[in-house]
Amino acid sequence: MTEKTNKEINIVCAPAGIVSIKSPGRGIACLSDAGFESMLLDFSLCCPPEELEKTGKERGTEAALAFEEECCGESAENEYDGNGSISLSQSFSLIEQCQKSGMRIKIAYAPYLPRSYKYSNLNALLAMLAKESIRACGQAGCKYIVIRPLFAGIPDEEIWSRNREYYMELALLAREYEVQILLENQCRDRNGHLVRGICADIYEAISWVDSFNETLGEERFGFCMDVGACNLCGMNMYDFISGLGERLKAVVLRDCDGSHENALLPFASVNNGQAQTDWLGLIRGLREQGFAGEMIFNMKDTISAFPSLLYPELLKWAKAIADYFKWQIGMENILKKYPSRVLFGAGNMCRNYMKCYGEKYPPLYSCDNDSAIWGTVFCGLEVKNPQCLKELPEECAVFICNIYYEEIKAQLKDMGIRNPIEYFNDEYMPSYYFDRLEMKAVPDRIF
Repeated sequence: MTEKTNKEINIVCAPAGIVSIKSPGRGIACLSDAGFESMLLDFSLCCPPEELEKTGKERGTEAALAFEEECCGESAENEYDGNGSISLSQSFSLIEQCQKSGMRIKIAYAPYLPRSYKYSNLNALLAMLAKESIRACGQAGCKYIVIRPLFAGIPDEEIWSRNREYYMELALLAREYEVQILLENQCRDRNGHLVRGICADIYEAISWVDSFNETLGEERFGFCMDVGACNLCGMNMYDFISGLGERLKAVVLRDCDGSHENALLPFASVNNGQAQTDWLGLIRGLREQGFAGEMIFNMKDTISAFPSLLYPELLKWAKAIADYFKWQIGMENILKKYPSRVLFGAGNMCRNYMKCYGEKYPPLYSCDNDSAIWGTVFCGLEVKNPQCLKELPEECAVFICNIYYEEIKAQLKDMGIRNPIEYFNDEYMPSYYFDRLEMKAVPDRIF
């Protein structure tokens, strides 16, 4: 018997562009119909960044500070009647609708300012909203909340000290409500250009998380990696993931062109047939780390560009892409959960399996429908007749190494194979055989 893990990636859909905060029922139903089971509790829907920015600019420094002093410590249900409403009160109907529909909410985002905002006059208000967000998370049974650091109007030399004080205060409340705070890699606006900001450096990210947790004597802080921000800042995602290790609790999947702050469906941003995001580095890194956290799909801009009548089909397609990421990232976790395995297919995919995983997860043998290679050795594996699969031990898994997954799976079922059947894929391998096989190789025959 082998030890099996129940840990797996939880697919989460960001509601921006899909769910209306004033009437969330229809949008939540669309997500549910598309197959999504978890939704991000995004408090920025109640307090949009542009509304916060508008408030700060129109109120001015002195008036905004006076308002913050008045609000701090009070419930966010007491709305601010300016040109808009700065309140989290509408989030309660969103939470209630999710609970009624069975939509899980395990991770949330606290309100935040646009990256270009330059004044410190809203920092106290952000702190108040962060506290109210933590309370709402606790009441909703939400496990994680992403809270961006304070940056507006703070000199570089004071960033660490100001945020240390800020996060330590929030941590006491998060402990009370059993919520874990996640930091996030940031971009910073420098005269209209996005550059690396707070926690975009791996050593800084690790230092912040570890320092906070050591001070508290518990794991109250973790990390959320924003793929879009990584792309905008030219970060090496594989190295970033490897450095974070178990600190990484969530990943925001959003595509962009590396220059503009977009939230596109993954694989949507291409130039001359090339993806603009390093999906290979991302998937490799998450796979090697055995990532089993929250995977947040943010496709706000893609949704906004589509006609509303196409939303249901677009969301189904988004769910299929999310499942694809979950499968690719979780592939090594699938390999390791079985005590033994065999491969179906003696071709290119088998070669790449053996190069990347042959030593770590050695197969018993390979089998193939081509009778001409039965009894030969391919990449160190004996190639057998598929009929031999009927003699496998009960917990031995059959990994299909061929793109005709459904057809081969049907063949195995028709043969009466009751062993676990899994799909292996070599699109995102640590390394490859670049000389693809044009035909079946027939190495030395076993006599």
